[in-house]
Amino acid sequence: MNRQRRVILKTGSGVTLLSLFGGAGLLSPRAAQAQAWNKTAFDTHSLAETMKALGGGEPAPSKDIVFFQTPDIAENGAVVPVGISSNIPKTESIAILIEKNPNMLAAIFDIPAGTDPSISTRVKMGQSSNIVALVKADGKYYVASKEVKVTLGGCGG
Repeated sequence: MNRQRRVILKTGSGVTLLSLFGGAGLLSPRAAQAQAWNKTAFDTHSLAETMKALGGGEPAPSKDIVFFQTPDIAENGAVVPVGISSNIPKTESIAILIEKNPNMLAAIFDIPAGTDPSISTRVKMGQSSNIVALVKADGKYYVASKEVKVTLGGCGG
């Protein structure tokens, strides 16, 4: 049995398949790229700067934004679980901001229409501070915050 022949046949069939997908337009570099990254928003250091970079005005406080899985005290700032759910109709996106981090904006999640506006992730916190949930719904911004105390810093602390 010739092993080299098998390797050549496997490789050749894979290249042929990729060529067919590329030629049919099913595999294009544009489809593989992520949405444009808003570098300006991720370089902000205050809520006002973040709102300006995101193209919004002053956010309204809301009690329809719920924090879940977010502890009052985080033992390790390197992995702080954060869960946010929005009860605001037509929620378009949810952003997580951490006030005392070097860069305030930690993440933005786009919420497709017809889905449950709920996200869960882990963030890094350098020290105890407020976690701010910024929800965009029907073109308007809403905000809620929760204080989290960190016992061991994660951002170089």
